[in-house]
Amino acid sequence: MTGGIDLLGRRAQNLVAEALGDTRVVLINGARQAGKSTLARMIANDSSVEVRNLDHPQDLAAAHADPSGFVDFDRLMVIDEIQRAPELFLPIKAAVDADPRPGRYLLTGSSQILALRGLPDTLPGRSETIELWPLSQGEIDGTRDDFVDAAFTLGPDLYHRSELSRRDYADRAVRGGFPEAVRRTEPRRRARFFQSYLEDLITRDIRQLGEIEKLAQLRAMLRLIAGRNAGLLVPNSLGNDAGLTYHTTQRYLSLLEEIFLIKRIPAWSRTITARTVDTPKVAFVDTGIAADLVQAEPAALIRPGGEFGSLLEGFVLMELARQLTWSDNRAELYHYRTKDKVEVDAVLENPRGQVVAIEVKAATTVTSGDFRGLRHLEQRLGDDFLAGYVLHTGPDTLPFGAKFRALPISALWQLAV
Repeated sequence: MTGGIDLLGRRAQNLVAEALGDTRVVLINGARQAGKSTLARMIANDSSVEVRNLDHPQDLAAAHADPSGFVDFDRLMVIDEIQRAPELFLPIKAAVDADPRPGRYLLTGSSQILALRGLPDTLPGRSETIELWPLSQGEIDGTRDDFVDAAFTLGPDLYHRSELSRRDYADRAVRGGFPEAVRRTEPRRRARFFQSYLEDLITRDIRQLGEIEKLAQLRAMLRLIAGRNAGLLVPNSLGNDAGLTYHTTQRYLSLLEEIFLIKRIPAWSRTITARTVDTPKVAFVDTGIAADLVQAEPAALIRPGGEFGSLLEGFVLMELARQLTWSDNRAELYHYRTKDKVEVDAVLENPRGQVVAIEVKAATTVTSGDFRGLRHLEQRLGDDFLAGYVLHTGPDTLPFGAKFRALPISALWQLAV
């Protein structure tokens, strides 16, 4: 990639611009190094905009010393890393109540601000939050990644032919989507970025949010999650393997979610029954970090017996999660599994109860048996089941029934509606 990776168009840019047109306070929230500051500067590219960064010691000291004076500005103010000075929220609330014009403040944050302990007020009714994830594959390639909208609009009529190989998909999963990691084409230098990034999160951000008594066990837990990426989250088992109690494991998992390192995928069911497993999955928000933690290399992943499947499933789940932040079709992301081990990797359900279901296969060939879970869901849902796809690493789209298609994985970022 070129040195201009940070200037790639982001799908969130239009969302933020729209929100500033009718909302007093707009928050860009997401992982560190995902490009929040760059996006905020691109949107606020105007000499009349005041930009302040709480990662700078002088700005942070001023915010602590005089919160009301710090936010006193009659035009748009950008405040980077707002979670470092939560005492600013009450003065911001007072300012936008006194002057309710839209587009007063554009904030960025690197943790789940609504979950910050001691936060005095979260600006209900006055703010809108836009999630910014690491780069999607479409943002990296400059293509329209509209798979979610295409799936709900066209159902089984989707068609795509791919030129990517299994190795290409492995390269993408190991690279991940952080702009700095994408820029670094040399694997050893990319690994250094992931290691430094993770260390900074543990020693700075996590410790800011909560007490961490067992750093070695936390690191062990991260490696375990990476090795089971996109697997079922069973805290008792995870804690035992990491040497942590159940309650400490749950607390550490919550902290990892707050800093956008991992994401839980809830189990789907219209009615929880004795046959349905109500256990979430857990995946790293960025597969590059997961791959680095287990020292996975693309060539080794795709060899017979390589652990490509779980990394690829996590890669697909997170591409879907990214698209759901901007897709026109509102939907929630789930997984499905029964006690009989009938499972579907991804279930997308819109507010009308219509479902698109997705299975992920690391193989280049697809068989009828790969549709077992998808057919099970179709039988349960009837007309509410719009389409079922097996996403695979081969080149072709193939029909497997009226509502079922095998599709190349690159359809995720090369389809547009």
